[in-house]
Amino acid sequence: MDIQTIGIVGAGQMGNGIAHVMALAGYDVLLTDVSAEALQKAVDTITGNLDRQVGRGKVSEADRDATLKRIVTTQALADLGQSDLVIEAATERETVKQAIFEDLIPHLKPTTILTSNTSSISITRLASRTDRPEKFMGFHFMNPVPVMQLVELIRGIATDKETFAACRAVVEKLGKTAASAEDFPAFIVNRILMPMINEAVYTLYEGVGSVESIDSSLKLGANHPMGPLELADFIGLDTCLAIMNVLHDGLADTKYRPCPLLTKYVEAGWLGRKSQRGFYDYRGDVPVPTR
Repeated sequence: MDIQTIGIVGAGQMGNGIAHVMALAGYDVLLTDVSAEALQKAVDTITGNLDRQVGRGKVSEADRDATLKRIVTTQALADLGQSDLVIEAATERETVKQAIFEDLIPHLKPTTILTSNTSSISITRLASRTDRPEKFMGFHFMNPVPVMQLVELIRGIATDKETFAACRAVVEKLGKTAASAEDFPAFIVNRILMPMINEAVYTLYEGVGSVESIDSSLKLGANHPMGPLELADFIGLDTCLAIMNVLHDGLADTKYRPCPLLTKYVEAGWLGRKSQRGFYDYRGDVPVPTR
């Protein structure tokens, strides 16, 4: 299938990053969100990120201008109906994703491939609620999308070979690397990453180390570019908790039990960078540990 037009549902951190790389690769992009403010913020973010790429010599000014022209925004979900490929990048809640698909499906072409950027939810289950399980799969980008080279491609039990091949071709056109993952809770990256972050929170919760000592230990002792608690703040503590709950519920193993301290931070609304407080307080000039 020749994919030329890509619809993206959700203009948040992931959605605007996906729009950026798709448009830069030459695809026509239609970006939708219920919030006009979110759409404008997404365009501003994409413009700023492209300007930085121009400044570093990675993108020409002509390519930046052409990329921005390929991105059209809309608040009407139905406008995505003629897209060749749709990528849902809404919040990591299954009920929200199902509602989006339910509203979108009546407007889609029969040939449209429908995908989700979910980082943990069952592709087979999401696909079963649509009219095209054979043309449905997981299309999981890493954050930040313009920088990270990996894309997880996850087939549901009904996904056909043509759909998988078409999505893999898109990843190749982006200049990124596709990793094929089986449809089990959290797939590959988050199946390994999130329990590590959760264990770091337990290490903090049990008083083994402070925020600063835990992050320094992993950065200097394991050569990680970011400490696990700093990374959790970057991802969003609500997202980390949601993925741990998917692992715990889906695999029924106590080793995936979310740390009570992680739950407490989310209950407080301390979600990390996006709310200005998480394991670090970002309201000043320099992030300060909160424990």
